[in-house]
Amino acid sequence: MERTSDGQVPATLIMGDGIGPEVTESVVQVLDALGSPFAWDVQHGGLAAIDRSGDPLPGATLESIRRTRLALKGPLTTPVGGGFRSVNVRLREEFHLYANLRPARTMIPGGRYEDIDLVIVRENLEGLYVAFEHYIPVGDDPHAVAISSGVNTREGSRRIVEFAFDYAVRNGRKKVTIVHKANVLKALTGVFLDTAREVAKNYEGRVAVDDRIVDACAMQLVLNPWQFDVIVTTNLFGDILSDQAAGLVGGLGMAPGANVGLHAAIFEAVHGSAPDIAGKGIANPTSLLMAAGLMLEHAGFMELRQRLEKGIDHVFNTGKLRTGDLGGKASTQEFTQALIQRVSG
Repeated sequence: MERTSDGQVPATLIMGDGIGPEVTESVVQVLDALGSPFAWDVQHGGLAAIDRSGDPLPGATLESIRRTRLALKGPLTTPVGGGFRSVNVRLREEFHLYANLRPARTMIPGGRYEDIDLVIVRENLEGLYVAFEHYIPVGDDPHAVAISSGVNTREGSRRIVEFAFDYAVRNGRKKVTIVHKANVLKALTGVFLDTAREVAKNYEGRVAVDDRIVDACAMQLVLNPWQFDVIVTTNLFGDILSDQAAGLVGGLGMAPGANVGLHAAIFEAVHGSAPDIAGKGIANPTSLLMAAGLMLEHAGFMELRQRLEKGIDHVFNTGKLRTGDLGGKASTQEFTQALIQRVSG
């Protein structure tokens, strides 16, 4: 990765909407305490960008990411109506961020599930989310019939499955589970399953492989999630299963996300902007903190990621300091200061 004259890595920082500025500021403070390797270029997106430029994804923000090829993003709001497309979808398309990485790991014991440690790898650009949709009018109802077409390609399937297996190899993972619906969607997800099985042959002896129909996988994630290690699947199924996996470890507030392409990577909190609690100082910054950890690893700073995650574990479990969504009473800043003290010690 490129470095500035003082050795830092240029990166775009999008503060976000609602609780976004609060949790993003928390993350920046913690990273500074770690000895942050990033030189931030602060940009705007979502509602904050509309107020400034009339576009939830302004040209200056896109140009910054083109230059840095690395971004950390707080939660953004896309207005309902008004003709604005999802900012997240636009970013994925603009930078060809084909891989969505969603780890789910138990950080606070005592919940419904203990010792969860799995990863969802979701194809990010194809499937039903290409949104090739139209209506067919019948009589006086212009929206009487809705039709949507999905698209999966062998190239896209191969790329995401190779990403999943390479991730497994790099991280010492033992098994990849291919999730599909090829028993019904024989063409759309059949091409994904067939291609995934071909790719898996190249990893024989290094990574085990099995496959599941998506509805069976959803059930088994609840009944016995410990049987899974890395799950790779198509866009819609990955969207659903990754939120389900987050539910196993405490919800979206504990879940980081990474969107990775050939020429850029964007790391994000996967929860919404929560405008109902914005400005109250009670937001949980863990999702974005964990996303920053993924970003540190991506940029080649694995030791800093490990220090960050050990610090979070310590604050949660030794310091017993938790925000309200986790049953505690700590404010965002109290949690942040405790974590700063831990990682800088």
